[in-house]
Amino acid sequence: MSNKELFLHTEKKIPLDKNTYHYISQINLPADLKKIAETALPLVCEELRQFIIDSVSQFGGHLGASLGTVELTVALHYLFDTPNDMIVWDVGHQAYGHKILTGRRDSFHTNRRYGGVSGFPQREESVYDAFGTGHSSTSISAALGMAVANQATDKQHIAVIGDGAMTAGMVFEALNNAGASRFKDLNLLIILNDNGMSIDPNVGALHEHLQSLPSLPASENIDNEDFNSLKANFFTSLQIPYFGKIDGHDLPLLLKMLEKLKKQKGVKLLHIQTVKGKGYHVAEDDQVTWHAPNTFNKVTGKIRKRETTEPQPPKYQDVFGETLVELASQNPQIVGVTPAMLSGSSMRLLSKTFPARTFDVGIAEQHAVTFSAGLATQGFLPFCNIYSTFIQRAYDQVVHDICVQKLRVVFCLDRAGLVGADGATHHGAFDLAFFRCLPNLIIAAPMNEVELRNLLYTSQLNLPILQNNAFIIRYPRGNGVVIDWKQTFEQIPIGKGRQIIDGEQIAFLTIGHLGNQAAKACEILNKNDIFPSLYDMRFVKPLDESLLHEIFKKYQIIITVEDGCLQGGFGSAITEFMADNQYFKMLKRLGLPDHFVEHGEMHELYEEYGLTAEKMAMFVMDLKKSNT
Repeated sequence: MSNKELFLHTEKKIPLDKNTYHYISQINLPADLKKIAETALPLVCEELRQFIIDSVSQFGGHLGASLGTVELTVALHYLFDTPNDMIVWDVGHQAYGHKILTGRRDSFHTNRRYGGVSGFPQREESVYDAFGTGHSSTSISAALGMAVANQATDKQHIAVIGDGAMTAGMVFEALNNAGASRFKDLNLLIILNDNGMSIDPNVGALHEHLQSLPSLPASENIDNEDFNSLKANFFTSLQIPYFGKIDGHDLPLLLKMLEKLKKQKGVKLLHIQTVKGKGYHVAEDDQVTWHAPNTFNKVTGKIRKRETTEPQPPKYQDVFGETLVELASQNPQIVGVTPAMLSGSSMRLLSKTFPARTFDVGIAEQHAVTFSAGLATQGFLPFCNIYSTFIQRAYDQVVHDICVQKLRVVFCLDRAGLVGADGATHHGAFDLAFFRCLPNLIIAAPMNEVELRNLLYTSQLNLPILQNNAFIIRYPRGNGVVIDWKQTFEQIPIGKGRQIIDGEQIAFLTIGHLGNQAAKACEILNKNDIFPSLYDMRFVKPLDESLLHEIFKKYQIIITVEDGCLQGGFGSAITEFMADNQYFKMLKRLGLPDHFVEHGEMHELYEEYGLTAEKMAMFVMDLKKSNT
């Protein structure tokens, strides 16, 4: 039994109030939903929406998107034969209702919790999750592949994609392929869930085009064969029949339209218009905040905040955002670029101050990178902020459009390392490994907020070493450790580390925020008469080789610490240095193992992978015992 299975098996179930949830309490699987009279389905929707609000208010999670797809979720599982018919939800933010109706109602309170239900569709979790969708814009490609594989059968394939996700280049590739005449007989229905939002309001020409398309009134007669919109549009230009747009909360109309489309062969697109946060007024009124709130009082709509009487260190994201505004005020060459993460990255602060110098390009990481490259060729200095997990999608552009051309772009990789409840698809575990091999690239990670501030400052200076190199600054999600972080800027020497603690025999070599845990580990070890040194290496590329020579000559045991994958990461770089220079010392690496890390609270995950101060100290004590 896996950790997840064990957790779900032993976790206490929360009994449903059958008076409140008369219908939902009867639905264990979609087969139960089909037993309910169609006239009662609006009541099912009402209960499902309330169940989502109840659960997220107590345990947190993504709220707004799933509230907007309640009617669609009920209609799909009512009309289609899932899991034989396959629904691909793009992204999983909108799939909470789907999870509740497909056997996970009683365990849904474990959603995004350590060992519990994943916050996104996950194939290994349920046969009803046809495809894992943590990142956006993959549904049409995946569903098209499924439909091709099953073209000799009568299986139906449905891709539910939000209009925010439609901005990614992969979607255009998939639509271009799906519209080809060879696929005219496939069973593939694309449902465009148009709510005008990703996390922030949608941008771009496609969004504007969608807004211009006419809506079909609820009274529209769709009993004849020509029940689609006759207006030529983007989708029809790709030979994909277009139907809509219709009110996605008008359940009778939605059921009628889906019933018609179910019988129609070929690739087709249904455009529905929904409201993110539908049915919960505060979520409708402030859709950005209520995309993924903390726990909240569902009656008052007040989001709960951690109560503390002591000043708290800021979030790294806010330090980035405020510092970028400060630097942009001094350096007119600086511009900001982000793929639909203005709020999450705190680049909205730059947008408010310098709107003409801030570019939200939509969910389009590849474009964000090459757009930044174009700006760089003309003398601008782009600060391109992308979450670590999302820049994986633009790796080719970093290689060919940035590094090969020796262009100067500052990549600010937010959410590097473990991110918590979003899980395997969102942990920034691999950036150190896959970027370390690229020429013309500098890679740094700050140990605290002051270091982040100074790295941002240094990255925009007119230094010879920076002219032909991109500069990556990676930093974690959440709060730092320094309250008084707004200090005078100081230049950090490129490729130079620093000693934090002077000790003997054992040396910790750290990169980034985990250096703070290593410092606490040293305090624990000091109480046990063990006195390690601590070095904050700051840079993974270039490595501070002069400092490393000093370290390998002085210490018998070297321990590297990183919040990324061990294969190819920071510890691997130190191991290569040791081998290349023929040092024969004991070197141990602490980091993430060779498997995908599941979701959970940050402290739970750091504990599991031995990256807390206590676990590091215990590791050293065990190491000392085994070598005495």
